[in-house]
Amino acid sequence: MWLLLIGAPRPAGGLLAPATAWANEPAGEQPRERTGKIVRVPSPITDRVEHRVRRAVEELLAATKFEADSDHWPVLILEIAPGRSDFGKALDLARFLTSSSTSGLTTVAFLPETIEGHALLVALACDEIAMAPDAEIGNAGRDESSIGPAIRSGYVEIAERRGNVPRDLVLGLLDPQLEVLQVETDVSREFVLRSRLDALRQRKAVGTVKVLIPAGQPGHFTAQEARELGLVRYVAADRLAVATALKLPREAVEDDPSLDGAWQPIRVKLHGPIHARLVEQLQATIDRQVRQAGANFLCIDLNSPGGNPEQSQRLANYLLSLDSSQVRTVAFIERQALADAAWIALACDHIVMTPRAVLGGSGAFEIPDDEVAYYADVAAKLAGRKMRSQSLAAAMIDPDLVVYRCQRRDDGWIDYFSQAELQSRPDAAQWQRGEAIAPPGQPLQLDADHALQWRVAYAVVDDFHELAQLYGLESDPAMIEPGWADYLVESLSSPLAAGTLLALALIGLYFELQHPGLGLGGFVSGVCFLLFFWANYLGGTAGWLEGLLFIAGITCILIEIFLVPGLGVFGVGGGALIIASLVLASQTFVLPRNEYQLAQLRNSLAVVVGAGAVFIGAAIVARRYLPSTPLLNQVFLPPPSPEEKQRIALREVGTPRDHLVGQRGRAATRLSPAGKVRIGDELVDVVTDGELIEKGAHVVVIEARGNHVVVTQIEDETVA
Repeated sequence: MWLLLIGAPRPAGGLLAPATAWANEPAGEQPRERTGKIVRVPSPITDRVEHRVRRAVEELLAATKFEADSDHWPVLILEIAPGRSDFGKALDLARFLTSSSTSGLTTVAFLPETIEGHALLVALACDEIAMAPDAEIGNAGRDESSIGPAIRSGYVEIAERRGNVPRDLVLGLLDPQLEVLQVETDVSREFVLRSRLDALRQRKAVGTVKVLIPAGQPGHFTAQEARELGLVRYVAADRLAVATALKLPREAVEDDPSLDGAWQPIRVKLHGPIHARLVEQLQATIDRQVRQAGANFLCIDLNSPGGNPEQSQRLANYLLSLDSSQVRTVAFIERQALADAAWIALACDHIVMTPRAVLGGSGAFEIPDDEVAYYADVAAKLAGRKMRSQSLAAAMIDPDLVVYRCQRRDDGWIDYFSQAELQSRPDAAQWQRGEAIAPPGQPLQLDADHALQWRVAYAVVDDFHELAQLYGLESDPAMIEPGWADYLVESLSSPLAAGTLLALALIGLYFELQHPGLGLGGFVSGVCFLLFFWANYLGGTAGWLEGLLFIAGITCILIEIFLVPGLGVFGVGGGALIIASLVLASQTFVLPRNEYQLAQLRNSLAVVVGAGAVFIGAAIVARRYLPSTPLLNQVFLPPPSPEEKQRIALREVGTPRDHLVGQRGRAATRLSPAGKVRIGDELVDVVTDGELIEKGAHVVVIEARGNHVVVTQIEDETVA
């Protein structure tokens, strides 16, 4: 059973229902605003259920302070779910609902499913009843082996207290042994037991007599039959339909988990691109806090460009699976929830935005044209589950969908539909289509003002502290902090840290090439590259493609150095592959397809270019100053003297080197296989015949063709 209390004033910054008159409001009075609160009361009815109802009524009356001149008209709706309930518990709750404690409330029972058993007694205790089209009502004595006087008197008591349903018809719904007649008199239509027909004839002129409930059969009516008999006033398929029929704001049919006690809030952070690991971490955190720690208020601090529709849909469905009567979910958008990240917000009970925030529109993932219709339908269904405009949600995905402002003719209620959704509504004739509010051309993106105006957002606040005040939280809930590894990943994924890692990796590689035998530069370079890809992999932007490109690039460069030195193709291609891997590792797409992705590409390129600039500057400084620095002068080879530069230039323009064959020298650098050898006063660029030769080893020239000089290692001896 669900109890809907309509009457609590709307918090500042949120939406208010239009000030329209309530059906039972005394004639001649000014129309009053109707607001509300929903509370779930499941069967079986227990002491806890009654406690929640009582507390809800107390809060409702305290909030509205109902008086003759009040600005609020409170309404109490019970959404009754099927189930077995004890007669005594049901009678206690029914007596409370018909007592002076609820004076000033209009009560409405909503039956979304077929109701039998004593839960029906609670519905009969309400002023009005609304039923789903396929629901049925009756057989109240289903759970009793026999209907005794105590049970009969309880039903009669509630029928007479409320006065909406005739006592004999109530008894016919309870006891299958009774026969109920529908009698047309000279005054009105009446329902009487067969045993009381003669008494009625003595008082009124009786015309047509019809058996409504035969003896031996339990009383049972469909929604349409109950409406024709006057038992049911509204036929409504769901909560939103009930709210619409009663001219209530949508938030009036939302659960209030705090009725079991004070808010127990938690706050979790969802920042950056959406990926599988992030979703798994969030679900585990929420499960732990809600199911084990008893939290009933979940705030998702959402700041994301999207990035993975499957994972966003997975998290949205998980949020929808949370019992809204046990935990309220609120999406707090301080900056942005773009593309598929908007689905996560739509799956929450409330969306709260800051004035600078945006919802929907293009993001990190561009949905392929052949999948737009599918994902637009996903967004629409998510919004519909939380009673938001389905067409507005679909327009956040489908750039060709046009959404119109529509007005209901009978009461002026405003809603937003696409042409297809409007035509599919059973009450389409009651709506007048107005101007287009979401023209085609690009996915719809809502700023805070429009999200609030179009009832997508619940409220607009300046900061989180104001959100806490909006919901009456005693203090700002602490953020459920991630572990140290998550902090490390977030820090290393930042543009500044990523650029620093790349710069250090390149500088370390430069050190290693300048002095291959040292090893420290290669180690630092490897660690920095590893941290860069690890952080971006866990951050959801790097995957197997980026890793393969990087490995392929390194392989090409090694081929250039060891196998085909001087060719250039592998070196240039390997460098391009490495740059591509570094850029792609910083974003969730390959080629940009919208403005957001173009901006992300510029940021990724800026990180790589910045790291390259730092590396070039560091290399220039190292080359110029470090060879003369104590302790480091052995790491860097001093640049050649002017005389050596002249001799090298002459050799490079074609000076024959045949004279070098047979000459001996000492390796000035590590030959792996290329490097430099000092032969006499000359510093010669050489390659080995395939072996690795350490710095300082003695070598002899075995071949010299043009600029191609080949050496091999010889035993230590005096070098000429």
